[in-house]
Amino acid sequence: MKLNSTQIEQTLNQFKAHVIADDSPAIPELNDLFGDHTFFLDARGLNVLELIELPRMKPQSGEVINIADWSDGTLTKLRAHQPEPTGIVIRLRETEH
Repeated sequence: MKLNSTQIEQTLNQFKAHVIADDSPAIPELNDLFGDHTFFLDARGLNVLELIELPRMKPQSGEVINIADWSDGTLTKLRAHQPEPTGIVIRLRETEH
């Protein structure tokens, strides 16, 4: 899920991580591997937010999904794996357009 700036702020207020900026040189490769998402790095590795689809649910929520773990002690290399739900649910408030 690609997030807007308000949604990124809401996510970072509920999840201790750093967002990878859209202008990062890593983004094209990440998009090729995992699709068009907003990517977050935390102590475990690389994560994305997937919308939780519940009928008539307002505000929306998403779950943090881990897609790659750190493969070295210096946290500089990632090893991709099958997406794993983390159990971390982010509540996204509606935003004005």
